[in-house]
Amino acid sequence: MPLKIAAAALAVLTLTAAGAACAEDFVTVPLETTINAPADKAWPKISGYCLIGAWFKTTCTVAGPDGQVGSVRTIAGRVKELLVAKTAWSYTYSQPKSPIDYHGTVEIRPIDKKTSKLLYTLVYDADALPKHEPEDKAKDKENRTKQFTGLVATMKAAAEAK
Repeated sequence: MPLKIAAAALAVLTLTAAGAACAEDFVTVPLETTINAPADKAWPKISGYCLIGAWFKTTCTVAGPDGQVGSVRTIAGRVKELLVAKTAWSYTYSQPKSPIDYHGTVEIRPIDKKTSKLLYTLVYDADALPKHEPEDKAKDKENRTKQFTGLVATMKAAAEAK
C-alpha cells in the first residue's frame, strides 16, 4: 500500500511541475532613478494608483477603494491591474488575467534629507509570450524597458515638481 501512495504522490508532483513556470522563464526589468526631493515630499506626487493614466497620456479608472489593496485600475479601457500590496512608500499590482503572470512594483526609498530613489520593477513570464524564441523575448524586454524608462522619467519629473 505505501508503494501505491508514493507512486500517486510522484505522479501528482510530476504533473504539477510540468505545468509550473520555472524561475528562468521569468524576466525582471528593474528600473531606478534618483529623485532630487525627499521621499516624504516626492511619494505623494507619484503614489496615486491611477496617475499612470496621465503619465501614459491615456485613461485610467479605479473600481473599489481607490489606492487600497483589492482595487482594480483599468488603463486605456482594457488593461486591468489589481492592487495586491501596499506600504507607506510602495505598491505592487498584478494583471490577474494576463497569461504572462505580469506584476509591477513602484517604490520610493529615502537616501538622505534631500534625495530619494524611485524603483519600478516589472516581472513577467516570458515563456508565455505569443512568440518565445530568444530574440523575440529579448525584443519584448527591450520594448518594455524603453516604455517604462520613459514612465520613470515622467514620474521623476512629477516627484521633483514644485
